[in-house]
Amino acid sequence: MTTDSADLYSILGVPRDATADDVKKAFRKLAMEFHPDRNKEPDAETRFKQINAAYEILSDPEKRSRYDRFGAAGIGNAGAQGFQGFDSFGGFGDIFDAFFRGTASRRAGPQPGADLHASVAIDLEQAVQGLEHDLTYERVERCPECRATGQVGATEKPQCPECQGQGELRRVQQSLFGQFVNVATCPRCRGEGTIVSDPCKNCRGQGLHRVKVTRSVKIPAGVDNGSQMRISGEGDHGPRGGPAGNLYVELKVKPHEIFKRVDDSLVYDLPLNIAQAALGADIEVPTIDGDSVELKLKPGVQHGQVHVIRGKGVPHIRQAGRGDLLVRMHVVTPTKLSKGQKELLAQLADSLGKPDVPDEDSSVLDRIKSAFS
Repeated sequence: MTTDSADLYSILGVPRDATADDVKKAFRKLAMEFHPDRNKEPDAETRFKQINAAYEILSDPEKRSRYDRFGAAGIGNAGAQGFQGFDSFGGFGDIFDAFFRGTASRRAGPQPGADLHASVAIDLEQAVQGLEHDLTYERVERCPECRATGQVGATEKPQCPECQGQGELRRVQQSLFGQFVNVATCPRCRGEGTIVSDPCKNCRGQGLHRVKVTRSVKIPAGVDNGSQMRISGEGDHGPRGGPAGNLYVELKVKPHEIFKRVDDSLVYDLPLNIAQAALGADIEVPTIDGDSVELKLKPGVQHGQVHVIRGKGVPHIRQAGRGDLLVRMHVVTPTKLSKGQKELLAQLADSLGKPDVPDEDSSVLDRIKSAFS
């Protein structure tokens, strides 16, 4: 659609020399005729947008003057935006409410309290076994001295003189289409309808005060670093009797000296000397539970080889059972040898010749790839 000087006047059906009252009367008549809530014709919504956009410009003396002199260029984006959507009025339902029904607001109800966040650092053993932890933190609670009323002695609060106990203010305003009522929340009592006349000293009339509390938090077995627990109703109490928020506890699992966690498995590096690796050995392997498991190594253990001990890892948090303990062979090459040891190793090297490269057990190594990358 073009925006030359004839278009806006023709949209409202008035001549270019129309008075401000003529423009207003034409707009009011057309707005009522083409309002989408009243007119169900397919093009009613488009016409209504055009009518409003035209009136927005022609009802403003400065905009109208620029439009008459320069056309669409004189109003710039303001006119274009009006034709595209006329969003500045907040939608057709809002326009209709403002001009025909009046506006209303609901009294604010009790709001929930704020959510709180805390963190707990635990050992890997505790993450595996689970525990109950006493967590101390601060939160907002209802004042016990005034029973959350804010009044000394928990007496009844008087009526707000601003809104006469209604919690809202009503003001009659004039519009192009007559009177309408604007309803707003009372700023003095914030919608309560009552005020604090004799403030409680403990909470300063707020009805809430900050206290330090200790709660026992049950941490299940199998939690991981970064896991978050939600404890319902342990956050701040809400104002005006609103429900309490939640407490979110983030768990931080400390690194372990000898075990590394990969998902629900534990990885343990088993150091072996070259004789144990070559000849085999019976080795006691520690577990996260504090006991040990005997591992019988066959001769010819290779560096990086992994042995799996079932059920000695981390408990599955959402199902029964536990992960595995992955024992990774770490063949240690000696750095200090006596003369006799060097001679023996030299003889052994001559007798063994050039070694073959063994195949790796890739299916097992993939499980700890992220841990040793």
